[in-house]
Parts: sequence; C-alpha cells; structure tokens
Amino acid sequence: MPAVSFQGVTKVFQGSQGPFRALDGVCFDIAEGEFFGLLGPNGAGKTTLISILAGLARATEGRVTVMGHDVVTDFARARHALGIVPQELVFDPFFSVRETLRIQSGYFGVRHNDDWIDEVLAGLGLSDKADANMRQLSGGMKRRVLVAQALVHRPPVIVLDEPTAGVDVELRQTLWQFVARLNQQGHTVLLTTHYLEEAEALCGRIAMLKRGQVVALDRTSNLLRAAAGSMLRFKTDDVLPPDLAGRARVTGRIAQIAARDAAEVESMLARLRAAGVRVEDLEIGRADLEDVFLAIMQGAPSPVPPVPAPAVEGVA
Repeated sequence: MPAVSFQGVTKVFQGSQGPFRALDGVCFDIAEGEFFGLLGPNGAGKTTLISILAGLARATEGRVTVMGHDVVTDFARARHALGIVPQELVFDPFFSVRETLRIQSGYFGVRHNDDWIDEVLAGLGLSDKADANMRQLSGGMKRRVLVAQALVHRPPVIVLDEPTAGVDVELRQTLWQFVARLNQQGHTVLLTTHYLEEAEALCGRIAMLKRGQVVALDRTSNLLRAAAGSMLRFKTDDVLPPDLAGRARVTGRIAQIAARDAAEVESMLARLRAAGVRVEDLEIGRADLEDVFLAIMQGAPSPVPPVPAPAVEGVA
C-alpha cells in the first residue's frame, strides 16, 4: 500500500474566461518511507495538488488516498495521517509556543504528549522559545512553529510546502536535519520547493509538473544521469556572442552553458576568446538538478505514464 496515491487527478476551475484545467490526469504513488520531491514552476499545479491532498479542495476527477484512506470518503482518517506545513505564516497571537502545540494536539485527539512536544521543540531549536508568545517570534521562528504544529500528532506522512522560503541558513539546516531523522525513522516526506539544491540533496525520487501534467517522474539519480554531458560555468562582465547567449543561463555575472563533451567545451572557449569575452573563475562540471529542471520545463509537454512507487528498504 502506498503512503500517498494520486490516481488520475484532474481539477478544473470555472473562471470569467471559461474553464481552466489546473491539473490534468495526475498519476503517481509515493511509497511508505520515501522522501519525495514535487517540483514545477509557479502555476504548474503544485499547490492545487497539495490542497486536494489536504482536503481543502476537491478534485474534479480522480482519487487521492493517504495510507489507504480516501481524502473525500474517509477524510478524518486521511487528515489524521497527514502533517502539513503550509507556505503561509498563520498563527494565533494569543498563545505561547507550547500552548499552541498543545491546542494543535487537541485537534487530533492527542493528550498528555508533552514529552513528544519537548522533543519536537528541541529538534527544531525552539526549546528556549517554548513559553514565548507567538507575537514575539521572528518570521523564521514562526515557521519553525508551523513545522512543529504539523508534527505534534506524529503523522506517518509529512507534507512540506515551500518550508524554507525566505528563511535563514540556520533554520534550513536545523529543519532538514530533523526532517531527515524523521524520514530515517520511517516517516514519508513530500516536499515542494523552489530550492532545487535541496530537492537534489534530499529527495530519492522526483515528479515534475508543468501546466498540470506530470512531465518527469523518476529517481533523482536517474534524472541527473539522463542529463549527460558537461556544464561550463564562468563569470564575465562582457556580452556573450549571440550563438552562445541563446544557450546560456545567466545569473548576474555567472554564465552556464551545457556542452555534450570535451570537444564542445573547447569549441565554446575558443568562441569566447575570439569574441573577446573575458572569463573569470572558469569551472567545468556536471549538470545539476536545476539544469535538468530547466531543460524539461523548456521542452514540449510530454506526459509520462504512471510509474509505481518503488519499495523502500527497511519499510514494511
């Protein structure tokens, strides 16, 4: 039994300009114990899919289950199996951190769990803030509390929707250390993020959405392996020649250009020299997940067939 199953999920919104298909036949399973990434550009349908999973929206067609429980016909059990960390900072300003977590526990019928609350607070670096009012916390600390709220009832499935957006490096490291430990203990994790280096480092398998369709679904290592070739990276203040500029990904002074092999790298360097482009900090490396993501998103939509979730070692 998969931890999460999306079966032909379609969602159509009725707008002023007619129907809009936000999701179009999304199919994939997430195995128990997986650390799974859901990636896609803004507007790809990630938030809509998470909302359907959480029971906040209803699919036009298809079925979603959590630990075997249908999110529509068996909503209470499905929701009890989920711990969701939303993008937005939502909090009650009248309670302390500990009181907030006790109240959240009560929503799931959990009592006398202060030992677990203490463990969650310690794991997220919140022990010294346990008695602080939520109003007194910084944005990063409030986001840690959101994570703690999602975990107080010990859900088998944890959904992290852009959990590190706009937060500092310390929180990101603390969060990932704690979540990785939970995953090692058997919890299933579904992550959406725009920080692709996080997805590359953490996720064993990844699905990519584009215009409401799954356009890539594979193990992270396979996606990276498919991007065979080299990546030329360098800094410059000069304008690239048009033939290279059309292929380059430029971020500030940093340019990155994909190359099939060493011969093409040498050809590009010769072209840069001939054009008088001054190059600094030259590196030749392998493509990363961001390169794979951009290549897939810039290609024509080609929905992949449903792929069964793999068995996860050590998980029954």
